[in-house]
Amino acid sequence: MSEQTPLDIAHAGMEAAPNDDAARLRFYERLADSEMFLLLSKEAMGEQIEPEIFDLGEASFVLVFDRIDRLSQFVGKSAPYAALSGRSIAQMLTGQGIGLGVNLEVAPSQMLIPPDAVNWLCDTLAHAPDEVEERPEELYAPKGLPEELLTALDAKLASAAGFASNAYLVAVHYEGGRQGHLLGFVGAIEGAEHALARAAGEALTFSGIEAGSIDVGFFSQSDPMAAAMAKVGLRFELPKLEERAQVVRAAPGSDPDKPPKLR
Repeated sequence: MSEQTPLDIAHAGMEAAPNDDAARLRFYERLADSEMFLLLSKEAMGEQIEPEIFDLGEASFVLVFDRIDRLSQFVGKSAPYAALSGRSIAQMLTGQGIGLGVNLEVAPSQMLIPPDAVNWLCDTLAHAPDEVEERPEELYAPKGLPEELLTALDAKLASAAGFASNAYLVAVHYEGGRQGHLLGFVGAIEGAEHALARAAGEALTFSGIEAGSIDVGFFSQSDPMAAAMAKVGLRFELPKLEERAQVVRAAPGSDPDKPPKLR
């Protein structure tokens, strides 16, 4: 038997605890973050791709696999495919009335995800915490947040290499009297704010936490808030890139904000 993949492990956790919403959310988070191989009916033409669509009676499905050898095993020969994140595939399929067949007949994580669940996943991925506009009055060490959220934030921000210097999670009391928690990014590069807010929102959502329970803010390294957060906050390191080279797209869908066009 081949080695289990992260998707296999997340699926097994969900199957072992069918009433555990957190386990179900962890599976869908893993699916969204994983590179998946989408079976095509013919080779991609630029940004246009034509998935192989299977009519299973109650709904139509496209097939995705978390390893290329699993796709080849299912088909029994070489076949055209597109390597995309699960997130991009969900965005591509939303509203199309098409579901996802995952690792069918080749892995313990095989399952059919119906169209409604694909739409739910896409809607869930679109959630992001609001960027804070109120000015914090006092900052405190964060408290009362579940360990699952902290672990999820650490994992999400570890994938945002080079987008910011670091981030701090603090408890906050705003000038208007509102209290809550703030995830403050320090030294974010221009244009990265949306991606960072989305990553934070996904960590919240897939931890089973209400998205409104944490605000997001962006601060320059010279902003006094950066030093204030450093004194009391929980620090998250974002990996650094020595050089942020321009990404050359080898496949459609490389940009999660611009999913490939479904023909």
